[in-house]
Order: sequence, then C-alpha cells, then structure tokens
Amino acid sequence: MSQRDVVFPPGRHALYERNRYSPAVRSNGFLFVSGQVGSKEDGSPEPDLKNQVRQAFTNLNAILAAAGASFEDVVDVTVFIVDPQSKFDIIWPVVQEFWGEPPHPTVTAVGVTWLYGFDFEIKVIAKLPQQ
Repeated sequence: MSQRDVVFPPGRHALYERNRYSPAVRSNGFLFVSGQVGSKEDGSPEPDLKNQVRQAFTNLNAILAAAGASFEDVVDVTVFIVDPQSKFDIIWPVVQEFWGEPPHPTVTAVGVTWLYGFDFEIKVIAKLPQQ
C-alpha cells in the first residue's frame, strides 16, 4: 500500500494524534475529510449549539484550505445530528450560512444518539481543484 497523502490544518494536531486519525486524505483528485465537530482548540465542545455548528464549519474550512480547496469544491456532505427531531430546525439555518450558491452538494443527514459530547458533525468529499 502506498503512503496516505494526509492533509493537516494549522494547529489542532494534538486532537488528531490523541484520537489516532487523519483530518483528511487526498486520493485520485478528491479530498476525503473526516467528520468535523464544533470543538475548540483544546478539543472541548462549543457549548452553544449554533456556535458549535459554526465552529464545525470553521474547522472544516481550515482543512479544505490546507488542501487548496474551499466549500465550493465539496461534492458530497454527510451530517450527523444528535436528536435531529428537536435540533434540526436550530442547526439547518446555520448550515445555510456556509452552504454557498447553487448548485449545492449532495447531502445525507443521519440522526445519531452520541457524538462524543457534540451535537453536530459534518464530513465531506471534495473534488480538488486542478493544480
């Protein structure tokens, strides 16, 4: 197997090393980004739900930028929401702040019971711009 082409955003390396995963991997012109949560620099959750979603996007956008991409390059999104029945209407307007103009990426929303102390997680696949 060839070595993975891992992308790290500035800072936050301790979080990835502690939990033993890569923030993103480049492969065949795509960027596969691990699920991003609304964690502060120390890895703790942002307590306010709307700010937690904004922080998740900030963390995601830092990874995309480190790979030379942006949310405009995202083709597929999966979001995970704890208790979506009570939180979706709070979360989704915040998501739209980052969504950009049409055409939008595909999206799958999954309701879950646990996200390591978080209420929202987003993972994406982006088509990397031609360099």
